[in-house]
Amino acid sequence: MAGHIKYTNPKQRKRSRRKASIRLRLSGTAERPRLSVFRSTRYVYAQAVDDTTGRVLACASELEEKLKGEVSGKPKKERARAIGKAIGDKLVALNIKAVVFDRNGRPFHGRVKSFAEAAREGGLQF
Repeated sequence: MAGHIKYTNPKQRKRSRRKASIRLRLSGTAERPRLSVFRSTRYVYAQAVDDTTGRVLACASELEEKLKGEVSGKPKKERARAIGKAIGDKLVALNIKAVVFDRNGRPFHGRVKSFAEAAREGGLQF
């Protein structure tokens, strides 16, 4: 979020401010990475980031071949659950049990909440 972005839409402006405010307080390390979830109108993407080195440790989305067949034709909340479970499994395989959850300026309900609950079921602690 380098620089100033001018939003004419008040909804985008509010989300941008919330996102910047949240990111000032959150930071991921190698032992406890930042689990960032991005929700577009169509898909859900997630990545675990080590902010000290700037590396992405694991990522998951509906566009991966493994998950694409599993989630096709399902409602968006169920697809978000599958992504949360997948990223949880990937991080547990890397011996990472605890993460810092970054909801990316979005409210904690709907697909973001479903994703978080599934990641917890996958073995992660927020």
